[in-house]
Parts: sequence; C-alpha cells; structure tokens
Amino acid sequence: MKLTQHTVRLVLAEPLRISRSTMTARDAVRLTVEHDGLSGHGEAVTSVFYGLDTRTLQRLAARTAEHLTRFDGPETALHALRVGELAPPDTPAAMTAATEAALLDLVGKRTATAVHRFLGSPVPPRAATARTISLVSPGRAAAQARGLAGAGFSVIKVKAGDRDPETDLDRVRAVRAAAPAARLLLDPNGAWPAALARTLLPRFAGLGVEAVEQPLAPGDPEALARLAARSPVPVIADEDAVTYEDARRLAGRVHGINVKLAKCGGVHAALRIAALIEDSGTDLMLGCLTASTLGIAPAVHIADRARWTDLDGHLLLAHDPWTGIGGTDGFVSTTGEPGLGVRPRGEAGAWSEAS
Repeated sequence: MKLTQHTVRLVLAEPLRISRSTMTARDAVRLTVEHDGLSGHGEAVTSVFYGLDTRTLQRLAARTAEHLTRFDGPETALHALRVGELAPPDTPAAMTAATEAALLDLVGKRTATAVHRFLGSPVPPRAATARTISLVSPGRAAAQARGLAGAGFSVIKVKAGDRDPETDLDRVRAVRAAAPAARLLLDPNGAWPAALARTLLPRFAGLGVEAVEQPLAPGDPEALARLAARSPVPVIADEDAVTYEDARRLAGRVHGINVKLAKCGGVHAALRIAALIEDSGTDLMLGCLTASTLGIAPAVHIADRARWTDLDGHLLLAHDPWTGIGGTDGFVSTTGEPGLGVRPRGEAGAWSEAS
C-alpha cells in the first residue's frame, strides 16, 4: 500500500467568529491510500485549539505513510489501527481519524460496500444538521436565520460569548423571531464563568433554546456537571469531553456529549462513546470542525445514532473541493455508494496547493 498526501487551503465564505477567535481559512491535509488500483481518501484539518498546524499534520501524514508499508492490504491496516498497532500512541486523534477514513473508503470500494454498512446501519443515514450563526450582529443573525429557514434548515446553532451578554440574548431573540419554527442550539465555546451561566441559562430557556454546548471554560468537568444538574437548558459537553475516559466521567451527569471524530479518533472511537453513554441519560451529539465534504463524510455515516447533528463544516466554505453528502437543504446524507460515497468536484483549482 502507498499513502500520499496533498494540502489544500479551505477558505470560509465569511469569517467565523466565536468567543475565543475568528477564523477565515484553514488548511486541510488529504490522505490518499492506494492499493491494487483503487484509492481511499481521508482528511485532517489544522486546529489552533488542538495544536495542529500544517507542518505538524504533514509530518504526521509522512510518518503514517511509513507505518502503512508494513501491511499487505487496507483490511489488515484498519484492524491494526483499531487495536492501536498502526501508529505510535502519541499520534493525534485527528490523524488517526483521517487515516481510518481513508482505509474505510478504500475497503468499501474494494468490496462495493458503503461505509455505513460496515458500521451497522443497513440504510443510508440521513439527518437534519444544525447550521451555525457566528457572533454577528442581531440584525445580521436574523437575516441569516431567515434565509436558512427558507432553505429548509430546522436546526440553527447560535454562537454566544459576546463581551456583553445582552448582545447574545438579542442575537437569539432575533434568530427566534426570524425562524420561529427552528430548533435552537447555543454555543458559547466555554466563555461564561459559572455564576454568569447560572444567571443567563434561565433567560435563554425562556427564548426556547433547546440545549447549550460547553457554557463553561474547559478544564473543570466537575463544574460543568454541577451546572448541568440545575440547568433549565440541557447542557452538552464539548471541549470537556474529548476522549472515551472524559465521556465516562461525564456520562449521566450532563445531558449530551458532542463527539467530533477529529478529537476522539474516528468513527469507531465515536461509536465506543455512543455505546458507553447509551441509556445513561446523556445523549449523543455529532459535531465537526470546519472541513470539506471529505472531512465531514465519515461522521455522516453514523449520523443516525445522534440526537443532535451538527455537521455543517463544509457548508461554511467558499469552495468545497468535494461533494457527496449534501447539506444545503438542511439535511446531510450518505449516497449508498461504495466507500464514503464522496468525490472531487473536478473544478479548476480544486487541488491548488496551500500557500
């Protein structure tokens, strides 16, 4: 087997402003595993929060390529990855997830089988995805919400964590007025002190917010659990629930856990967490980083397991170099085609090198 890599620049259609940063673009490293004339693809994206820059991802991809030469096919490599024998233990979850995606894609193509079937779902998953509105003005948020509702989105996620909490409330009020039938999620990205969260959450409950992600700064999961115990709005752990052990500590103590493949290590790691929290009183949310369709697709193959689906990272891009999971009508779905079921758009410049 041979693994090659290629880096592209993913530019957002407009800046994504959250409580801790503003993002306009990120790099994506595409992994391509070739064997017997077929290719499987996966993607890892840079992340300041997880300490992954472009050179680090490229170095990790090159190291993964060396390790893959030990295996005689993608099936044995995939097994080795799942039992922790493909790459060193210090391999970041994002690279593990991207490698797993490329191997699953290749195995699926070799056997003419869609990935979701390998994962236990006979029917191609289809789920309503949230669409994110960042820290824009209430007027701008209202206009975006109106457009999203008109396009078919039934779930809208509103970022929070403005310097003035009243602006957050005004933004949610504006979105609620513009899209009265939408389910609203709220995400302060850990911006609130506990006392402020206790004050604000009843007010957001009054506006019909369905759930709030990581209201408190990560690093103190016990504080998050205490807040969840008395919150009038369901509390979903995100940055405080990265690993399986994180999920184990919070199972039954928060209302939801946001599982992102790039932070837990791929679809099989995500399914382990899903099995762990099942019937615990903690529901599964599937989230993502801003990425192309290639990077989002593996999570879509398990989207039927989640109470909340937030797989809109590809919809935030000015140009998505891949296609195959939809999303513009408010729903993401798999195609039923072999592997991940995605393909390059084939437009000019789709594979231009990142600068």
